[in-house]
Amino acid sequence: MPKPGPLSLAQTAAHLLSAMEAGEKAAVMAVISHPDPTRVGGRVLLRGEERLGSFQDPMADAAAMELARAGLTGDPKVLQGLHTLPLAGGNEATVYLELHHPPAEMVIVGAGHLAQPLCTLGALLGLRVRVLDDRPDFATRERFPEAHEVREVDFSDPFADGKLHPWSHVLLVTRGHRYDFECLRKVLQHEPLPGYVGMIGSRRRVRATFDALLQEGFSRDLLSHVRAPIGLDIGGETPAEIAVSVAAEIVLLWRGGSGHPLKDAEKVLDRLSTGPGEQPRDTLDEQDIP
Repeated sequence: MPKPGPLSLAQTAAHLLSAMEAGEKAAVMAVISHPDPTRVGGRVLLRGEERLGSFQDPMADAAAMELARAGLTGDPKVLQGLHTLPLAGGNEATVYLELHHPPAEMVIVGAGHLAQPLCTLGALLGLRVRVLDDRPDFATRERFPEAHEVREVDFSDPFADGKLHPWSHVLLVTRGHRYDFECLRKVLQHEPLPGYVGMIGSRRRVRATFDALLQEGFSRDLLSHVRAPIGLDIGGETPAEIAVSVAAEIVLLWRGGSGHPLKDAEKVLDRLSTGPGEQPRDTLDEQDIP
């Protein structure tokens, strides 16, 4: 029986697409230089713990898997780019390591009035938006033209047909406390946990949901990952205003800002002179002058 060889470009693309659609990370290694020129261009892919393809060199395959695992777990010493692999017999090959993860997405559970501006803002932020609801009259393409997917689901298991992952931003904005509870329970049972989990609701509604989940055995530490009530405190009242506060919280999570007004952070006026003849407290660069 012949040994499995490296993947072709078409095979690599098919396996990579399958991994992304399943919400899984994957690493691709392509041979850039090799003592045997016929091996250049060969590819191997790591998906979870499964290696697809082979460099037909046990030493190179083992080193490639170690390299890919380190890259996918975020090892700062293993970045996307060129790397050297040892070959049997003391030679070396150079491979290009590509690290892939599923596209960042916004999963809106509930297709009411708030979901519409959330979908618009999510798309503007470059997120792949999924809208889920159990009402066929609400889960329609006409109501959510910017969404990548609009699906009618059962709220008892809304994510059955779409796996969550660390690049998922899950927004629970259903029409009732009972549905929030069911959907949040499913989110918290998911491994790994989505990168952002937010739930709308009053303090009373959120507390009731948390109390019920604690009674079921969910830990306080796990519940601390839930952003509820959802969004930043900007005094928003309308669906559009609340959606802006949610989008702002997501950007804050990405970029690590303070959430404070830039006016207070920069204090530009305080750095200027305060009266005739006084020296300015700060010097403006030419690029700062309009």
